Amino acid sequence: MKTNAAPFNVIIIGGGLAGLSSAIHLSKENSRVLVIEKNAYPKHKVCGEYISNEVLPYFDYLGIDVFDLGAQKITKFELSTPKNKLIKATLPLGGFGISRYTLDNALAEMALQNGAKIIQDSVIDVQFSNDAFSVQTKNETFHATIVIGAFGKRSSLDIKLDRNFIKKKSPFLAVKMHVKGDFPNDLVALHNFKGGYCGVSKVENDSINLCYITNFEAFKKYKDIDEFQEEVIFKNNYLKAIFKNSQPVFETPLTISQISFATKNPIENHIIMCGDTAGMIHPLCGNGMSMAIRSAQMASQLISMYLQGKIESRVALEKAYQKSWNKEFKNRLRVGHFAANIFSRNQLAELLIPIVKYIPSLLPKIITRTHGKPMIIK
Repeated sequence: MKTNAAPFNVIIIGGGLAGLSSAIHLSKENSRVLVIEKNAYPKHKVCGEYISNEVLPYFDYLGIDVFDLGAQKITKFELSTPKNKLIKATLPLGGFGISRYTLDNALAEMALQNGAKIIQDSVIDVQFSNDAFSVQTKNETFHATIVIGAFGKRSSLDIKLDRNFIKKKSPFLAVKMHVKGDFPNDLVALHNFKGGYCGVSKVENDSINLCYITNFEAFKKYKDIDEFQEEVIFKNNYLKAIFKNSQPVFETPLTISQISFATKNPIENHIIMCGDTAGMIHPLCGNGMSMAIRSAQMASQLISMYLQGKIESRVALEKAYQKSWNKEFKNRLRVGHFAANIFSRNQLAELLIPIVKYIPSLLPKIITRTHGKPMIIK
């Protein structure tokens, strides 16, 4: 096996939102960065594709203009229950809709422009010894001072690292598709059905992103996706209208299984975890993409300080990231779990909707608790 002896400052395992944002950030600050991503760009991914506007100042720093890429500005929110009760709100900060196909590709191109190296390969092992990392892929071995784990929701590396969450059952399945039809450009909707919920929003090219998550045990009672949609999802009239009055863009829907919302550690074996690798918020809260980007910003700032000698030790770096991660995300995740738990109990959700309607300020306050403030570059 070929060994790359010239060390990188940072190796990033995974080239999604968190990994690529970190690659651009660190490259801009003159770090030697390698991104190892198993897939080629551009590629569609199972994702809600709604992002809070909190990321816009950071994207400006990274050199990314999402609206030049066709992103749709979103200012309104709707939520419905399985029995078709509907509430509406204005998003406190606003957001935008853009596909991962377009956004990840633009981030990858920007990372390359800033001097990062991106290779398509799969990581099979990571070892830490003598205050440095060796990262083994199927084809080569690389060396670096820092490794960022940004490899997504679930990976064979999680098993290799013996992470606690990977030992627990992960009962959720997600399905995503793009369709063409009639849906407002400025709206993101979360429509609940028995055993799950579906996010709906416009992305670039006038496409509508439909992404739903459900319990796999409930799903496998039906012979295929079409039957599940007919028998379960279409009991929600809002979803039925969208699905029935639109035309698919994809030949077949994208699916992903074994999704876990269990607590994860942001540091494992000295690897700094970002994005879904560090922790996932329930899609019901609709803000996982901005969390991934925010975690990349936090990690990159601290790593740059460490490489510049402003943080004196690896222990201090890891403690600083753990503290920052907990401060930024622990409460968000707690609120996300709470909200998802309520809406998994259909009768409770139906009872709460009239209360939320009676107190219009309540829903924006809940949304604010699952979103962050605009990302300021220090």
